[in-house]
Amino acid sequence: MATISLCMIVKNEEDNLKKCLDCLSRIVDEMIIVDTGSTDRTVEIARGYGARVEEFKWTGDFSEARNYSFSLATCDYIYSADADEEIDEENQERFLKLKEDLDSLDIDIVQMNYCNQLAVRSIYNFDRELRPKLFKRIRYFVWEDPIHEQVRIEPMIVASEIDIIHRPKGSHTERDLSSFRRMVDEGRHISKRLHGMYVRELFMAGGDDDFLKAKAFFTESVMDNTRDIDEIKEASCILAHIAVIEDDPAMLLKYTLKDAITEMSSEMCYELGDFYFKKDDIDEAIVWYYNAAYECQSIIDLKRNTTLPRLSIAKCYRKLGNEEQARDYEREARELEARELEAEADSE
Repeated sequence: MATISLCMIVKNEEDNLKKCLDCLSRIVDEMIIVDTGSTDRTVEIARGYGARVEEFKWTGDFSEARNYSFSLATCDYIYSADADEEIDEENQERFLKLKEDLDSLDIDIVQMNYCNQLAVRSIYNFDRELRPKLFKRIRYFVWEDPIHEQVRIEPMIVASEIDIIHRPKGSHTERDLSSFRRMVDEGRHISKRLHGMYVRELFMAGGDDDFLKAKAFFTESVMDNTRDIDEIKEASCILAHIAVIEDDPAMLLKYTLKDAITEMSSEMCYELGDFYFKKDDIDEAIVWYYNAAYECQSIIDLKRNTTLPRLSIAKCYRKLGNEEQARDYEREARELEARELEAEADSE
C-alpha cells in the first residue's frame, strides 16, 4: 500500500489543529508540521500526535514555507493540508480506498473537492471546487507512444470524490493584503492568478484605505500590454471604485469605458450606481444598480450581481419615499441569499 506524508504549515492554530489531525491520523503515515512562529499550544498539540515539528522563520512567502515542508517528506505521496480543514468519516473511507489503489495507478496528482468556501466572505465565488491536494513525492520519467516515442512531461492528474470541509475561523484579509503589497513593493511579478486574487480580496473584504494603497499598482497594471483583457477589466473595476472614493468623475469615466470595451460587468455598473447615489441622483443610481443586478454578469464578486445591487435599489426607493418598492427588492435579496445558503448546505 502507498504511504502518505502529511505536510502542513501552521501558526497559532490551537483552535483548529486537533480536529484536523483527528481526521487524518488514520490515513497518513507521517505528519510533518512546519511552524512559522506560534505562541499558543499549536506545537504541543502537533507533537501529541507524533508529528515531526520543524520551525521555519516566516518570510512572508507561503510557497517558500510550503516547499520546505514538502522537502521533509519521506513517503510515496504528500498530502497538503491547512489546519482549518476537516474530512468526515464517509470521506475518510474514500481516502483510505484511494490509498489502497494508488500502488496500481500511475497518478502524479489527486484533486479533491474543497467545500464550504462561502461560509465566510472570501475571495471565492464558488462553494465547492476541485483542488490539487495529494502529490507523488518522487516522479519517475516514463516513455510513451509506440513510435516517435517521447518522455511524458505532463503530470497525470485525476479528480477524486473526496470532500474536504473548510472551516475558516475568521478572515485572513489583513494578512493577505499586506502580502500583496509587499510583493508589489519588492518589485515581484504578480501573475494573472494572483492579480485576480488581489482584486477579489479587495472587493470582498478591503476597506477604502486598502483600495487607495493599491492605486499605483493597478494604474500600472491597466496600462501593462502584457496583461490580457480579463486583467485589464479587473484593474479597471478597482480604479473605478477608487474614483468613487475620491469623487473623481473623469477617472470614473476613463475606467468605465475600458470595461465597456467588452460586455460591461456587474461590478462596474454597481460602481456607477454608488457614484450617482453619492451625488443624490437617485433615479440614475437605480438605473445602474438595476443593470448590475439584471443586465450584466459578475467578473469578480458574485454578490455585486445578486444581493448587493438589489439592496441598493431598495435603499434608493426608500430614499424616494416608495416603501413598497423598497420592501420588494429587499425580499428578492433575501430570497437570493436563502438560495445561496441552501446551496451551501447541500454541498456539505
